[in-house]
Amino acid sequence: MEIMTDQGFRKTIKYLRAFIIISLIGMICMLILFAGVLGYAKILGAPPLAVPQSTLFFADNGTLIGESNSGQKRYWVGMKDISPDLVNATVSVEDKNFYHHHGFDFKRIAGAVVADVQAFAKVQGASTITQQYARNLFLEHDKTWKRKLTEAFYTIRLEMNYSKKDILEGYLNTIYYGNGAYGVEAASQYYFGKKASELTLAEASMLAGIPKGPGIYSPLANIGKAKTRQAVILKTMVENGYITKKAAQAAAAAPLRLEGVHSTHKVKVAPYFQDAVRNALKNQLHLDDRTIALGGLKVYTTLNLKQQEAAESQIKKYVASSSDIQVGLVAMDPKTGDVKAMVGGRDYEKSPFNRAVQAIRQPGSTIKPLLYYAALEHGFTPSSTMRSEYTTFHFDDGQPDYTPHNFNNKYANGEITLAQAIAVSDNIFAVKTHLFLGEDTLIESAKKFGLSTKMTEVPSLALGTSGVRVIEMANAYSMFANGGKKVHPELITRVEDYNGNVIFEKEDHHERVLNAARAYVMTQMLTGVFDSKLNGYAKVTGSTVSKDITRPYAGKSGSTETDSWMIGYSPQLVTAVWAGYDVGKPIEMVAEKTYAKKIWAHFMEDALKGKPVKAFKPPKEGVIGLYVNPENGKLATKDCPVRRFTYFVKGTEPTEYCTDHLKNAHHPAKKKIEEKQVPWYKKIMPWN
Repeated sequence: MEIMTDQGFRKTIKYLRAFIIISLIGMICMLILFAGVLGYAKILGAPPLAVPQSTLFFADNGTLIGESNSGQKRYWVGMKDISPDLVNATVSVEDKNFYHHHGFDFKRIAGAVVADVQAFAKVQGASTITQQYARNLFLEHDKTWKRKLTEAFYTIRLEMNYSKKDILEGYLNTIYYGNGAYGVEAASQYYFGKKASELTLAEASMLAGIPKGPGIYSPLANIGKAKTRQAVILKTMVENGYITKKAAQAAAAAPLRLEGVHSTHKVKVAPYFQDAVRNALKNQLHLDDRTIALGGLKVYTTLNLKQQEAAESQIKKYVASSSDIQVGLVAMDPKTGDVKAMVGGRDYEKSPFNRAVQAIRQPGSTIKPLLYYAALEHGFTPSSTMRSEYTTFHFDDGQPDYTPHNFNNKYANGEITLAQAIAVSDNIFAVKTHLFLGEDTLIESAKKFGLSTKMTEVPSLALGTSGVRVIEMANAYSMFANGGKKVHPELITRVEDYNGNVIFEKEDHHERVLNAARAYVMTQMLTGVFDSKLNGYAKVTGSTVSKDITRPYAGKSGSTETDSWMIGYSPQLVTAVWAGYDVGKPIEMVAEKTYAKKIWAHFMEDALKGKPVKAFKPPKEGVIGLYVNPENGKLATKDCPVRRFTYFVKGTEPTEYCTDHLKNAHHPAKKKIEEKQVPWYKKIMPWN
């Protein structure tokens, strides 16, 4: 019996020794595994904290005008922009030991296990804030072992690489508060209509209770359960030393004003402009669709809210509600290219097609200033003359005959100047100039002015028969307004990522592409559109709106059978307006033919209201201003009944005085003037 006992004892010792050895090996393996996990986590480094967030769009004064809309509202704010009461309430109820553990609260885990065993069900959670944050960032919310292990690994990585402040900030910006609101800022705006930094203790304790069950504890879903949850949170805050019992009682009794509306739902400013901004982010900054929609970008735009409102208001005022006609408008700062207002149609909800940037329409006579700038380059002057009469052009290369017509088939049936031809929009003068310069000249000029649409070398090109975009025409006229510098339509001034890092900032580099003197002479000729001194066989084309304008403008109207245009500018603003039918239906009603001009004139007045009245400033050198007789372009005498101050490129100014209005041929002044007349060949080729 003793022998058997001794053998049993030895056997027990043997098993015990084996158990200890195996346990030690197991522990060593566990330590090696744990060290390996830590090492691997360290090698991998910090996991990215980027989460889907709404991209926000701001006007030029910093006002929020819109956001990307994926059905989720997400705005990232720093800890300094979150109410301390909300921070304390969240930590108190979700993870009171947050600042003391390293990602896992083992005491809490043990307590949760005991509670679950006793209840034979899962009744108590043990996830820390770090674990919840890891789950929100990188994982789905399924309850598999694989997900739990992956969650634990991400928790380790977060704790190893980020401070408690960073983790808490990230958690507060990613948890779901119901009704599409992710993060404290979106939730605060939705439930209380205020920033997260402005929350009271009562509001903060109410908000902190929602994530446990947004459908149950939301005050908008069930105020009774929400108040019960709020009381629990206030009690934990007292127990954890964040507030006094008296403060908790006051907060529990405080009335709450609930909103239940996402603030940005109210923001529907310039939807066509915002679409254009998104396209610019994609095509110019080369950002992908997901980054634009969910990257949490802050996009600062060039939009001026006052001018945008003026544009929409004037379109609504002057376009009959019963009409199907559409409108496109672009207003730009000619010095910077910044787009200040954009309207792409009359109703974005019915038609998001942006006619300001997408539609290609015939510009009519608004193309003529680009032609006449090229003419100035080839020696034409404001006093250059051609006959305005019914004309059929014949061609030797087999092209069919071409017979352009003036509006209402009116002609001067005599010589008119270039300045007057622009003012009354004489088509014969334009086609003659076009053919004289060569049909490719206008195409090259259009490219110089930034037009990208394809143009065909035909005689009618001078009358705007090749399509263009509204935004490109506004940009082209900007080059006249700014003295010849190349600009591009700019929609965005700065873009920041969700961390506030600047990933794009607009730079102003404006090279000179036009001669400053010629650009100024062209501008001065375009002021003639509103000057009755240039009335001839027809009134100047701006006469119908000249009474509505109160400051110096230059501009040009244009029309085809299906398109109506007005483009004009002051030194501070250039605006292009197009009106027409999407289907290319002819514009037949007289009132519809005036929409573009009226919208342009009244918009410019509204947009510039309160700004200083500025005249177009001539360049320091290269131009000379003289009084001429607008009827024939010659130097005016005191006997000319009409004199107009006209600018010329220096060296091309007229030297011949007008004698048409002298009282008699023997007048001594006439004899003196005749002595100053230039040789005959300069009458034909004044640029020689």
